[in-house]
Amino acid sequence: MTDSTGHNRAVLRAPRARRTVAITGADSFLGRNLIGLLEDDDRIGRIVALDIEQPPTAGRKTRYYRVDLTQPTVDSRIAEILGAEGVDTLLHLAFLASPGYASAWAHELESVGTMHVLNACRERPVHKFVLWSQTLLYGALPTNPNFLTEKHPLRGNRESRYLADKIEAEAVVQRFAKQMPQTIVTILRMAPILGPTVRNYLSRYLGRRLVPTLLGYDPLMQFLHEVDALAALKLATHRDAPGVFNIVGDGVLPLSTVIALAGGANVPFVPMLAKPMASLLWAAQQLEAPASWLDYLRWLCVADGQLAEDVLKFRGSFSTREAVLDYAGAQRLRDARLLRAG
Repeated sequence: MTDSTGHNRAVLRAPRARRTVAITGADSFLGRNLIGLLEDDDRIGRIVALDIEQPPTAGRKTRYYRVDLTQPTVDSRIAEILGAEGVDTLLHLAFLASPGYASAWAHELESVGTMHVLNACRERPVHKFVLWSQTLLYGALPTNPNFLTEKHPLRGNRESRYLADKIEAEAVVQRFAKQMPQTIVTILRMAPILGPTVRNYLSRYLGRRLVPTLLGYDPLMQFLHEVDALAALKLATHRDAPGVFNIVGDGVLPLSTVIALAGGANVPFVPMLAKPMASLLWAAQQLEAPASWLDYLRWLCVADGQLAEDVLKFRGSFSTREAVLDYAGAQRLRDARLLRAG
């Protein structure tokens, strides 16, 4: 049964046989921690970890294969592994959590690498394909509604390689879903992840004592606690729920409040001067993100998580405020340890 958005409202139960789950980006933050959770999950029989480094959380259930998604013949290698291990569920997590300077390599990893993974899934089909995506891909624009639904187009700034590669990757996954109806394709668009242990551009930005903002702007922000990000991935592993789902924490906060809760001081810059300054600092590798990220310090980019709650049965344990407070508490402990060590 489908609703007006074209999403399948029927959530099927996982088969009784224990799943064999493959994870690309197995040594990423999400990959490592998800493997740790699945190692203790009796419904999972085997975990197949695919990455250039073995994740430290790999236990008795996990079999590691060194796989580099930037290599031109890697699709055949992945297909061989999927077949040999009898993989029924593949979680594609091989995406950068923060903008980087090696843009050509990032494109090969994310955009081209996703095509390699999908080619492997065509050669050796899987029951389910789960993609980690982000609500940032909607873009921060003055015309955005208060809450963006899954029907809203992805209009993130294509000048940002970080966004463009992920938008391209999601587009090819959407095409794959239409071409391979026998494979359940679930796309999880997650709000920016924050928490006590995650390290990304956002945690570094909010970790500053003096936090740069744009004069005259105080957009509403929305975060997803790291625990809830992992819970959503685990839920998608077990529930057969095809479609696109926004995965978000409850509530929103003005950026100024987020900065205050994190223990920082708001330092506003004139918007006209901010972009050239940010470009220079990014070129000098002194900034967490390129100048295109200034859009998110200016305009709204907040997603509606109702569909995930209705269909996927996901509801986060942490609100946006609680995610910020948990991050801030851990940050204060780290700062205290550094002071004592000094």
